[in-house]
Amino acid sequence: MNYENDMNPEVREKMKKNLVYVGIFSIVMLFAGLTSGYYVSMGKSFWLKYPMPSGFYLSTLFIALSSLSFWWAIQGAKKDKQGQLKGAMAATLLFGAAFIYYQFQGYGQLIDNGVNPVNDMLVTNGRYGDYYEFKYKGNLVAVDGNEYLVNGKPISDNEFKKIQAYFKQFEKIRHNSPLRVRQPNAQIELYYNGNPVLVKNSFLYANDSTQLTYSDEVRLSELAVHIGDKRGDFFARGTYGKDFTIYYSGKALDYENRQLKYNGTVLKPHLQLSAMQASDSASAYLYLITFVHLLHVFIALLYLVKVAIASFTGKFSSQNHLSLRLSSIFWHFLGLLWLYLLVFLIFIH
Repeated sequence: MNYENDMNPEVREKMKKNLVYVGIFSIVMLFAGLTSGYYVSMGKSFWLKYPMPSGFYLSTLFIALSSLSFWWAIQGAKKDKQGQLKGAMAATLLFGAAFIYYQFQGYGQLIDNGVNPVNDMLVTNGRYGDYYEFKYKGNLVAVDGNEYLVNGKPISDNEFKKIQAYFKQFEKIRHNSPLRVRQPNAQIELYYNGNPVLVKNSFLYANDSTQLTYSDEVRLSELAVHIGDKRGDFFARGTYGKDFTIYYSGKALDYENRQLKYNGTVLKPHLQLSAMQASDSASAYLYLITFVHLLHVFIALLYLVKVAIASFTGKFSSQNHLSLRLSSIFWHFLGLLWLYLLVFLIFIH
């Protein structure tokens, strides 16, 4: 956009408004496609649901404040109150930057909760108990959801950190270099297929004469990574049914004895296989939808820097503020679009 001049002001204003409306329409169609794809993909599939991170709610507050300050800036321009215009535009930029900051805070919270753009829902490779188990202080450790238990009680955080430190040495393996126990822990006894793993000269043996194969070490390495992330049966962190839930065909699945249940019965074999192979499409859509919107906000904010500079240098007045008004239309639209997306994700996701 160029700043207004006295040449054909009505025609110029109409042309610029049409360009803004065309841009808005294009973005509406883009997000209509994304949200429709999200809804259709839920279909008869496994779907992970969890609360929205607090960062998203804080970003909503700041984009609402930015719209309010932008409106106040225009009021200042209309009344030739340059101080009001400059202060409100500065606030708009700050609030817009805060929106972006808290969006990334929200992404960080999702990642901390084990929700990533590309992930599975169920742990399959390296799942505790499939090949490996271990005893801690003489007691066999069990898993329930993402909780590691001894005698039915969760292992304390301090105790579990010792376990994580022990298994960390198994996270990285090399094809031509067998795993070695470089940090032994007498309180941990590793079992493979129900039999104790022996340690000879720091190497791991499945029995008195058979050293663990590379495939065996891969399984141990996968388990070590899961333990490092305190991951049991799910990639999402927290308590099943409270912090996250898996749905199938729009119905929440129950989780009991390390098995998912649909309508009170354990999933049939073909559904169990589908669940194990299912990727977390819900989170992939969430990241895609919100990040595409964030990208639009970032580009718009860069343009607002230009508009703000014009405001600070006194280029807007009661007779010349078309660019300011058109910019505000687009900015308000992005705010309303985010509100729609957040509501959509809260009630659908």
